[in-house]
Amino acid sequence: MPKVAIVTGASRGIGAAIAKLLGANGYGVAVNYARDEAAAQSAVEHITGAGSRAVAIQADVSREADVLRLFESAERELGPIGALVNNAAITGGFARVEDVGSAALAHMLAVNVAGTILCAREAVRRMSTRRGGAGGAIVNISSIAARTGGVGEWVHYAASKGAVNTFTMGLAREVATEGIRVNAAAPGLVETGLHAANGEPGRIARLSPSIPMQRAGTPEEIAQGVLWLLSEEASYVTGTILEIGGGR
Repeated sequence: MPKVAIVTGASRGIGAAIAKLLGANGYGVAVNYARDEAAAQSAVEHITGAGSRAVAIQADVSREADVLRLFESAERELGPIGALVNNAAITGGFARVEDVGSAALAHMLAVNVAGTILCAREAVRRMSTRRGGAGGAIVNISSIAARTGGVGEWVHYAASKGAVNTFTMGLAREVATEGIRVNAAAPGLVETGLHAANGEPGRIARLSPSIPMQRAGTPEEIAQGVLWLLSEEASYVTGTILEIGGGR
């Protein structure tokens, strides 16, 4: 039976690229989205048009009830879950720390950190050989900002990704003997709509000269790294943060 993957935040950008690439490689894909149903359905149509199974499932990963429904729906529609990509995240907006509001901060942490942990919890409950599962792989989407700090733009967001890195390493060690590998992919500057959505459409052009490869990456390049981390080719890789950032 083909593996089934849940990709959170998969309606656009990096998440959509990951979902489409997994579909192209034989995975059944649960395309999770929070609000943009049309974009999620477009990703589903792309996957099914290429011959794989896919379903769009609305869920806000910061809400435990939604996470439970996401996993239950994915299993019912596609079968046992063998892979999870924790991609859903928000930046909290461009701001210096002194200007960050508590409500925006709480929401960002709920999505980026609590959402990642809740989804991983549900995956482990299903995949762990200790619980009768068949094993599997989890990839958390982090950011090179966790290392660079996001100075002057989003230190708060960078801190949330630092938490994702720590969680990745800890969970990997916790379930290493239970048939589950846990890794993170940490993109650098990537060509997505995130920059314009946060109020700076020229950010890619501004920052590209600071990258050794002199360019931003593409969502598809990030997706290739995620595919490898999920694959049997990475069977001895766990607890690793794979940076995909053009040398930054």
